[in-house]
Amino acid sequence: MKNENEKLDNLFQKLEHDWDTEEIEFKHEQRFLDRLNSNKPSKKYFLAIAIAASVILFIGISLLHRTEVKENEFHFASKETQQTDSIFTVLIEKELEKINEKKSPENKKIITDALKQMKVLDQDYEKIIKELETNGESKQIIYAMISNLQTRISFLQTVLEHIEENEQAIQLPNEKTI
Repeated sequence: MKNENEKLDNLFQKLEHDWDTEEIEFKHEQRFLDRLNSNKPSKKYFLAIAIAASVILFIGISLLHRTEVKENEFHFASKETQQTDSIFTVLIEKELEKINEKKSPENKKIITDALKQMKVLDQDYEKIIKELETNGESKQIIYAMISNLQTRISFLQTVLEHIEENEQAIQLPNEKTI
C-alpha cells in the first residue's frame, strides 16, 4: 500500500506542471448561465415527437398489413365473389363511419347495442367464409354470404335512422302538436 502511494505521489509530481492553470475569460460564468437559461426546445418535445412518429408508423404498418391479409383472404373464391365482398365491405364501412360520426352521449346506448349486433353478424359472416373455403362456391353459400352482407347494411341504415330520430326528439322535446 505504501509503495502504491509513493507511485501516485511521484506521478502527480511529474505532472504538476502539466495542469491547466489558465484563468477563465471575463464573464464566462454569466455567458454559461445565459445559455443554460435560454429557451431552447427541451428534450421533452423531441421525446413527444418521437413517440407520436412511432405511433403513426405502427398504425400505418398495421393498416397495410390488414389490407394485405384482406386481399389474400379470398384466394379460394372466384373474382365475382371477391368483387361482391369488396363492394359490400366498402358500403358497410361507410355506414359504420356515418354511425361513428353520430357518437354522442345521447346516442351512446344505441351505438353500443348496434356494434354488439354487428359483431354477431360478423361472426356469422366468418362462419360463411369458412364454409365457402371448405366446401367451395355453391349457390347456397353465396346466397348466405350476400344475405349476411345485405342484412348488415340494412341494419346499419336502420340504426342511423334511429339515431337521427333520437337526435330530432332531443332537439324538439317541448314541441306541441295541435
